[in-house]
Amino acid sequence: MAETLLDKSLSKINILFRCSGTNIAIGKAAPTHTKRNRCIYSFNFIWQNTDVLGAIYWFISGLKSGKSFTELTFIAPCIILSFLSVMKSISIIIYEKKVYQLIKNLRMMEAHERNRENTTERGKITEKGVNFLNLVINVLYVFNMLVLVCFALNPLILMILNYMKTNEIDFILPFPIAYPFDPYNIKVWPMVYLRQIWTEIVVVLNTIAPDFVFCIFCSHITIQFRLLQYDIEHVITGTRKSIYNDEMRGGRIRNKLIEIIKWHQELITCVNLLENIYSVSTLYNFISSSVIICLSGFNVTENKDIVLVISFIAFLFMGLLQIFFFCFFGDMLIHASIEVSDAVYNSKWYLAPPKMRKTLLLIQTRAQLPCKLTAYGFADVSLKAFMKVLSTSWSYFALLKTIYSTK
Repeated sequence: MAETLLDKSLSKINILFRCSGTNIAIGKAAPTHTKRNRCIYSFNFIWQNTDVLGAIYWFISGLKSGKSFTELTFIAPCIILSFLSVMKSISIIIYEKKVYQLIKNLRMMEAHERNRENTTERGKITEKGVNFLNLVINVLYVFNMLVLVCFALNPLILMILNYMKTNEIDFILPFPIAYPFDPYNIKVWPMVYLRQIWTEIVVVLNTIAPDFVFCIFCSHITIQFRLLQYDIEHVITGTRKSIYNDEMRGGRIRNKLIEIIKWHQELITCVNLLENIYSVSTLYNFISSSVIICLSGFNVTENKDIVLVISFIAFLFMGLLQIFFFCFFGDMLIHASIEVSDAVYNSKWYLAPPKMRKTLLLIQTRAQLPCKLTAYGFADVSLKAFMKVLSTSWSYFALLKTIYSTK
């Protein structure tokens, strides 16, 4: 089978799958590839979560020993993001067969698209959807790389600034994590430093790789919905007489309508598969995003160190963009599915025979029930949910500022 647009989109993020140990871009991989990827994922999982456990231990010890509020809120969003990355990556692996099935379904729909009439309008629909997807992937790439660079270089910049002031070298690590040895010893500090940087990379990889896959699936399903709308609007052509004659000679239009119904059902199946894959992790994503945005904003406003402030500004924008695009693509999918109903209304249904009108009415009635993704049924993935996340974040932020100011 020739390379599809879906394959091209997945190939753009193939490096993320290779590094994180997930097994998506190549579809149903050979057993040897699967074993290799599982080994990589297991290694990264153990590597990451030993540091997360150390960070949790440091946080609890800090609470007991009376660490400052800003120190505790520095590590807290990093711990929450780490748990989010684990949830997202494990969801992809647990529902790997459904991911494969979704890829297979979308490839088949793209293959069928090649057999349809190639028009300028159809080309524009596809091009617009793919170009927007590529733009989003590039933007998210840049912001996540910026966060990686900021947190990786922060300790070195702070060490240089401290040395210029005191003429003494004070070893600093990217994150305050408890170890069963002294990590600030000159003999082990470089290795611990590199270890924490790789942990940071693993967390970001396991967060953005599933997000990119989500955006890619939503985009290509949306493109199919737009193409379906175009076909529905143009399925009935000619005069009333020619349409009735066509029905009597075998029903070319009726066969086309049957194909459209099957196409619509396949798209509904694709959305249900995507819902099964992401439903649980989306719920945690919504909850954690509110806390991450709140704590990042708190660090930006209360931290006195300009280097750390810049890092948390990048971290804040990364969190905002992550949840915004997640909700935006879900919202885009909802509207694309509902607009199938409008496409039926915009077609020349009034020229069709009664039986054909009933078929169109069936499509329109089903399309009025939107295809949507949810956070395990508690909330729809839409821009309204994004506004709710922002509202909750602001409430947490105001409460945190009040508590901090009274201390």
